[in-house]
Amino acid sequence: MNIELSLHETRVIGCLIEKEITTPEQYPLSLNALTNACNQRSNRDPVLDMDEFVVQQIVDGLIKKFHVNEHGGFGSRVPKFQHRFCNTNYGTLKFSPQELGIICELFLRGPQTPGELRSHASRLCRFEDVTEVEAVLNQLAGREDGPYVVRLAREPGKRESRYAHLFSGDPVGAASDAEIQAAVLGIADADENGHAASSRFGLLEARVAELEAEVAALKKLVEDLATPEEAASGR
Repeated sequence: MNIELSLHETRVIGCLIEKEITTPEQYPLSLNALTNACNQRSNRDPVLDMDEFVVQQIVDGLIKKFHVNEHGGFGSRVPKFQHRFCNTNYGTLKFSPQELGIICELFLRGPQTPGELRSHASRLCRFEDVTEVEAVLNQLAGREDGPYVVRLAREPGKRESRYAHLFSGDPVGAASDAEIQAAVLGIADADENGHAASSRFGLLEARVAELEAEVAALKKLVEDLATPEEAASGR
């Protein structure tokens, strides 16, 4: 895959895909409607605040990349825009309705868990359950013309891993569960004496040291905030 898009570009394309599906009677979008869609407070992460001049510049760039075109129908007073990013006669990028719904939501809201994607994409396509979402994500991650999504390392305290799209390059700091597991449980080959040099305990020791340093810093902060009288009285 040789497509590289910025955050603003994915927002514009995501909005055009979203409105094509949810409000086809209002599609293609005028510059004003597209700007409002990009700046929506709901179903957007991060929330942006772009003016029409900025959106027009982004659209102009996407037109040059052949991802968007201007649609001027008969009697149209203002230019309107539609995406040609996928599922059109202009390119080879094709997605099923479920794949497109997931890509669109990842463009609009960033990395999400399968459960979140099932909920958010329900207005774009139908999923029977989370298992079906996971199956489609695996398809997107394993397509020969891709991959288009990647599974991120599970966040501490979270039950599900998040998925991110790859149309803006590899997510910063992203790592697969397999890579994280290898880093935590990685064990070096045994030496001639049969001793194994494991990195697992080193990682755990480093984490303990980090937590101890944080506790020490918090204790010092509390002491610094205490009044001289409180410190003298031992409170």
